[in-house]
Amino acid sequence: MSESTAIKGIRRAAKARDRADAAKAKATEELRSYCKAAQDAGVPVTQIASEAGLSRQGVYDLLADRHAS
Repeated sequence: MSESTAIKGIRRAAKARDRADAAKAKATEELRSYCKAAQDAGVPVTQIASEAGLSRQGVYDLLADRHAS
């Protein structure tokens, strides 16, 4: 592989990673919003965790951390 090809690949991969990070942040905020709505509707944290594929602690952490992604 040439230096030029490697550099182009690095740039392409870095852009893809940036897009993935942005998508993850958006999805996390959406999940947080629905988890909060479920909690407000009286859904037990155990059920929210099960549906979200998280531990109960993961749900509590998600709900407590409004700025993380």
